[in-house]
Amino acid sequence: MLHLNSATLQRGTKVLLDNSQLSMYDSQKVGVIGRNGCGKSSLFALIRGRLSLESGSISIPHDYKISEVSQQTPALSISALDYVKSGDLDICALLKQKDKAYAQNNGEAIALIEDQLLIHDYFTLDSRARILLHGLSFSEDEMHKEVKEFSGGQRMRLNLAYALIYKANLLLLDEPTNHLDLDTIIFLENYLKSYAGTIMCISHDRDFLDSFCTHILHFESQKLVMYTGNYSDYERLRSERIKNELSSRKKEEETLRHMQSFVERFRYKASKAKQAQSMLKAIDKLKFTAVTQEESPYHITFSEPERTVDILCDLKNLDCGYGEKTILKNINLMIVRGDRIGLLGRNGQGKSTLIKTILGQLKAIKGSVSLGKDLRLGYFAQHEMESLHEDLSALDNLRLIDKDAKEKDLRTFLGRFSFSGDKALECVRTFSGGEQARLALALIAYQKPNLLLLDEPTNHLDLEMREALTLALSTYNGALILVSHDRHLLEAISDKLWLVENGGVSEFNGDLNDYHAHLIALDREYREKIKEKAKEHKDEQKGLLENVKNYKNREERRTLARKREELKPLKKEIAELEKKQQEITSKLSYIDASLQDESLYTEKKDTLENLLKERSRLEEELKEIEETWIIKQDEYENAMS
Repeated sequence: MLHLNSATLQRGTKVLLDNSQLSMYDSQKVGVIGRNGCGKSSLFALIRGRLSLESGSISIPHDYKISEVSQQTPALSISALDYVKSGDLDICALLKQKDKAYAQNNGEAIALIEDQLLIHDYFTLDSRARILLHGLSFSEDEMHKEVKEFSGGQRMRLNLAYALIYKANLLLLDEPTNHLDLDTIIFLENYLKSYAGTIMCISHDRDFLDSFCTHILHFESQKLVMYTGNYSDYERLRSERIKNELSSRKKEEETLRHMQSFVERFRYKASKAKQAQSMLKAIDKLKFTAVTQEESPYHITFSEPERTVDILCDLKNLDCGYGEKTILKNINLMIVRGDRIGLLGRNGQGKSTLIKTILGQLKAIKGSVSLGKDLRLGYFAQHEMESLHEDLSALDNLRLIDKDAKEKDLRTFLGRFSFSGDKALECVRTFSGGEQARLALALIAYQKPNLLLLDEPTNHLDLEMREALTLALSTYNGALILVSHDRHLLEAISDKLWLVENGGVSEFNGDLNDYHAHLIALDREYREKIKEKAKEHKDEQKGLLENVKNYKNREERRTLARKREELKPLKKEIAELEKKQQEITSKLSYIDASLQDESLYTEKKDTLENLLKERSRLEEELKEIEETWIIKQDEYENAMS
């Protein structure tokens, strides 16, 4: 399907591929890996025709349909649901042809197009789009919001759904999990497993690649090396090759010894049996990781934390949220010395809210958060990278924490995070997102916290840095709470799971496989509900299609086309009424959200009065539109019957 022959690819003065070969075939699911800057995204640009080879050739069938996730989303006024449905380019093209046929009163063409729409699953398009949006964490209400109302991260998820709904021959995915939580990643994995076409996916998430990949394509020394199997198979094969090249295994054995002793402390507790089994599986994976890490530039460690009290944090009858808006209720949990807790739950359920309440960034609405004496917290989240001093170097940022330290010691420490030599003296403003994340982790590690709070620490980190972080945290002796969509990290370092769901926080009695099953059960319920609605719609549309097919002659088809053409203005009027309903509903939702601001009732009474008047006016307008819609809809249905 796709072939590179003696390919040399260059960006500026940097050679990315040098006389490289590649052959890919239909239905392969290929994970594309390599260090940042090696040329993964440039390979995609080459496939899409945005780059050209310096020498050699690339061969792709001319009729192959290629789908990729756009990095930009215009501020569109259409709904999220309609935007995703428009991603099926074949159906969109057929619908345009159908409109043209109606305009020409060409009944025969209409019948042929209806056949093609049936072949392309047009009658399941709405349900397919809803299932995608639901799986990517959009609520039913959000599906009807206009695209321009969503944040940048939400628009990226819309772009992902837009790309996935198209039945392309080749699907290109560049870091698709960057804006997803664990729940949506699991949905995406299941979707990709059943994807009929070929997939090329750039990712730094090893468990994600493990779940659906049949091959791994690795950038090695300006060559492309294809491994058969998923990421674990690749790592095993590559580690065996490296083992044969290395004479000493001392470092590998020392790392695994640390991890084994960590597991032993809870392995035989009945209440921890499932977590223990999960961690033992993680250790098996890390046997290969320890080998391949010797080639990595990252060799990080978290220093031994200072001893503190046994109870680090006690949450009693805790309600937490923002202002008067309660997100989580009645939490009664405790964090003790040595706890390693993984937080599970969809985006928006309250994981970050809980962490910020423990930190004291949010005040408890009710109940209490009691922290242990001399507790030293280490907190990492993506927005915390903004606290880095951009005008200073990595070395100067670290020196702010410990002004009395020797420069040699500070440089040695930064070197473990791959900030060595002149890199330690470069201005932070010039760093990539991954480099800033590494520096933020280094600053936390240097302070020897005894309770780590990590909110998606692997975002922007490449695979080698993720593995280095996993190894470092696996031997860290303090307590930690981890929010991460990286299951390998969760599995390797968590011995306890808390589930944040439906406004509460509770211990999850199971491992990540059980959580996976929990999500699949919830998703199955939604799919069945949507499929039942889709079946009713499809049966109705099939009946209409049969009517078209059974007309005795072309004149009858033309009569039907003429009738539909005559009713087009009425149909358009109904659609405009439906759009107005959605617009007013969105405005009412915005006003209701604004009315949650308590300052309106004390300091901004004029604003409050205006909001209430506007709400009353909109409700009256919505009522009139709904009544008009019912009349027009009845008129249309009667005319068509």
